[in-house]
Amino acid sequence: MGALSMVTSVSSGIVNTLGVGSGIDTASLIDQLVAASHDPKDAALKTKEDLNTAQISAIGQASSAISGFSSALTSLIGGGSLFTQPTVSDSTVLAATAVPGARIGTLSTQIEVDQLAQAQSLVSANLTDLSTAVGKGILTLTTGTGSFPITIDDSNNNLVGLARAINLAGSGVTASIVQDVNGARLVLKGGTGAQQAFTLAVDPSAEAGLSRFAYSPNVSGGMTRAQQAQDALLKLDGVSVSRASNSIGDLIDGVKLDLKAAKPGTSIALGASRPTDAIKQAVTDFVDTYNALKSTLDGLTQAASGSTAAGPLHSDTGIRTLRQQLQRLTSTPLASGGTYSTLAEIGVATQRDGTLTIDSAQLDAALTNNADSVEALFNPGQTSDNPLVKVASSYGRTKPGTYTLTDLVPGNGSTAATGKIAGQDGIGSGTLLIASPSSGAAGLVVEPQGNVASATVTVDLGLGGALKAISDLLTSSTGPFQSSTTRLKAQATEYSKDRAKLEDDTSKYKTQLTSQFAVMNGRVSAIKATQSYLEQQVALWTKNNN
Repeated sequence: MGALSMVTSVSSGIVNTLGVGSGIDTASLIDQLVAASHDPKDAALKTKEDLNTAQISAIGQASSAISGFSSALTSLIGGGSLFTQPTVSDSTVLAATAVPGARIGTLSTQIEVDQLAQAQSLVSANLTDLSTAVGKGILTLTTGTGSFPITIDDSNNNLVGLARAINLAGSGVTASIVQDVNGARLVLKGGTGAQQAFTLAVDPSAEAGLSRFAYSPNVSGGMTRAQQAQDALLKLDGVSVSRASNSIGDLIDGVKLDLKAAKPGTSIALGASRPTDAIKQAVTDFVDTYNALKSTLDGLTQAASGSTAAGPLHSDTGIRTLRQQLQRLTSTPLASGGTYSTLAEIGVATQRDGTLTIDSAQLDAALTNNADSVEALFNPGQTSDNPLVKVASSYGRTKPGTYTLTDLVPGNGSTAATGKIAGQDGIGSGTLLIASPSSGAAGLVVEPQGNVASATVTVDLGLGGALKAISDLLTSSTGPFQSSTTRLKAQATEYSKDRAKLEDDTSKYKTQLTSQFAVMNGRVSAIKATQSYLEQQVALWTKNNN
């Protein structure tokens, strides 16, 4: 038998025999004394543990609620249903979408697509199979960006090796192999646009077979041109323009075009469709969701009253910060440069109980008066206060804010653009000036159109950005929610230690009482034995005297 088993057995034996000598139910008395010491402490500790658990759960609930609120609105805005979108009279010819942040409410133009952009493609004659030797030597692939040598030797002297070597050259030309009943052919394809045309020249010292893969408009016997490289040709309100791609984002400000088919002689009308009803519904949905979120927070932070217990986060600083941020939401500037910059200005009002309500008449009047400005609250943009500074980066790459640009000099054919963005030297790339990744304006790209001593670029917040900023502030690694969670988890650890100590102290106390009562019981038993002996002697003496 182990030492622990022996101790347990002895202790159990002592408890079971307690009271035998004294006639007192000391085992029950010990349980009562232990309970009287343990139970109040246990109840107090459990109250703390339950509150701690409830608070940790409530922090998670509040964090999830604000993140869900922000994500839902961001998804709604990101879907484009709250932006004015271009309309196209013939969607089989082209598609048009609005760029985030664009203001295209007055869009009205005509486009004629005369020719689509396409990539040059070449195809070789059939080879017997993939392992057929193509001929060793050097092929020089020449594109608009330079020349790229393709070396064929014993390690890659077959169709697969040739295709792989071309793909690894980094020329922008891709190689693939097409197989059918007639054998295997090499197919090459460049980028779209006339400037992406390419040729292949065979070094004179190469084996004769490699000449099957040469190509030039003036060379016969090599690869066959299946498709010519060409630009897209179109007319914008009668003005002829060309682009190297069928996806065009720099022709109409704020609109991206995707050409689908050429239709010479046919004008396609572009207009604008404003989502007035969707904006109204979005305002209603925002108010309803805000009020639901407030109700959740009210329950978590309510003060004790009568028989109603206080909410688990009644005194939490993170929740207090969240409520303060949300209360300011209707007065937070969301857009610049328009008639309306806040939700309060379009009819979203805060009532005395903190909930939001909508003044439908005021919202309708705002949409009638300046719909672009109302839309800007949901579809934020980025603007420059100087016409010589064009913002070239797309919205969303730079965090909302106002950025100062100084000493701007435009780029030219030989010198890149220079200047400072947000106090740091920008990175010149041709005509573009890119904000330093370490600056507060990281992601911002501008194109100076002339020398500019100072200019300001404003990236609007928008409602989605305002909510995301609140969510990010609260849930960041240094935010109040994380601080509260860390504090509460530390409390939980301490409570766990307190419980272990309580159970250990209780066990020791019971052992102490058991030992003490065992001693008492032994002494009482001895006294009783003496009493019994004396009683027997007295009885004997009495009998003898009689």
